[in-house]
Amino acid sequence: MSGLLLLLVGVLSLLVCVLRRRIRRDNEPPLVAGWIPFVGKAVEFGRDAQGFLLQQKKKFGDVFTVLIAGKYMTFIMDPLMYPNIIKHGRQLDFHSFSDSVAPVVFGYPPVRSWKTPSLHEDIQRAFKLLQGDHLCALTEGMMGNLMMLLRQDHLGRRPGAGPGWKSGDMYEFCSRVMFEATFLTLYGIPQEGGRHDGMDELRKDLFQFDGWFPWLVAGVPIGLLRQAKTSRNKLMRSLLPMRISSWSNRSQFIRRRQELVEKVDALKDVDRAAHHFAMLWASVANTIPACFWSMYNLVSHPDALQVVRQQILDELKLSGVQFSTDTDVTLSRDLLDKLLYLESSINESLRLSSASMNIRVAQEDFSLHLKNERSANVRKGDIIVLYPQSLHMDPEVYEDPQTFQFDRYVQDSKGGFFKGGQRLKYYLMPFGSGSSMCPGRHFAVNEIKQFLCLMLLYFNLELEPGQTRATVDSSRAGLGILFPSAKVHFRYRLRCV
Repeated sequence: MSGLLLLLVGVLSLLVCVLRRRIRRDNEPPLVAGWIPFVGKAVEFGRDAQGFLLQQKKKFGDVFTVLIAGKYMTFIMDPLMYPNIIKHGRQLDFHSFSDSVAPVVFGYPPVRSWKTPSLHEDIQRAFKLLQGDHLCALTEGMMGNLMMLLRQDHLGRRPGAGPGWKSGDMYEFCSRVMFEATFLTLYGIPQEGGRHDGMDELRKDLFQFDGWFPWLVAGVPIGLLRQAKTSRNKLMRSLLPMRISSWSNRSQFIRRRQELVEKVDALKDVDRAAHHFAMLWASVANTIPACFWSMYNLVSHPDALQVVRQQILDELKLSGVQFSTDTDVTLSRDLLDKLLYLESSINESLRLSSASMNIRVAQEDFSLHLKNERSANVRKGDIIVLYPQSLHMDPEVYEDPQTFQFDRYVQDSKGGFFKGGQRLKYYLMPFGSGSSMCPGRHFAVNEIKQFLCLMLLYFNLELEPGQTRATVDSSRAGLGILFPSAKVHFRYRLRCV
């Protein structure tokens, strides 16, 4: 009988979806709804988002609405329209989307609630502790932690001693070092000093959870995703307030977030741990793959690697630092800012690997101004999407867009980038835009710079021979930096300097 009841509920749900199918109104963008109610074009988008969107652009032009997993998403494909979308404040809002998704994904109560009246604003203000002058202290802490990890795990032998080359999985190498260094920098060290136990297990749990992240964002209840729920629970237990409070050298940013969630009586300790878990995920989930692609692109282009390495050595010398592989090196924030070729190569790697969606939610029915005299009607609750990967791979904007050009942003940054003969205000958008721009982007880029500097200064780096060119795995499209589709094997040994 229960089986018959479930079947009846399913049929009724399908009937409701069919009866409520959206009908395009006057001056609304073309509608791509698919033939499956609720699901719409989710499968095609998930399989190849960039290819799917380019196909729709050929059919319908630069603006169209797609039904994806129950959400009507209007894609803006012309980057010359981006400024008009980004400047809409009252009618298009990002936080209404993040505030509804993040609590469900990470497991804490909504931050906009009568029980937590000022928590959202307080959390937003706390992000300033990742920027400006506060970034200097974070840079110094990250530098010390990276140097300590490399010294203990990889710099034990003097150059020329031992067996020579070591081999490894490049993504795994980046992941191990960057995860632990970031954790130590933000959350501090054990009270007795040294390194935390169980870092590898914590890292694996986080990335197992991240593997289910697209499903959670799409609205699949975590109760149906056993592995995701198990990983999330383990991570939250590792970040309970009592544990974090026992660690020393916590960053000012994390201490402030602790204060904010501790003072809200409506939150339980598990809720506070969920907030810390969300912050840990945000600090590494995209930074680590970005770090991998930055390293991979330099190692696979030895000429570029040599130019970047030489500029690092030249700037150290100008700063009065005589570098030697026998001594620890400190790279200040000011010095990192001078490494233009390194920054350009990182930006180029971000261009090639990022596939994020810039999202705004319509707060009312209104006419959205697009460009010149053109406008389109949108409905309350519709999601307006900028998809910068289509911009990053546009041959009209970027010559030979599939090719890594390490100095692209050194050569062209002054002249700018153009579309249709007009200079683009937004041409590189791996960190979002406007109100949705990642508040930790400066810290993330600094981390990657520091890691790459140390790798280039202390090691000779090569790809293992016989490998094909690394490609991106598009299954995470729309959510940030894409992962490599297969392992990349490399080898490294200490340099003699």
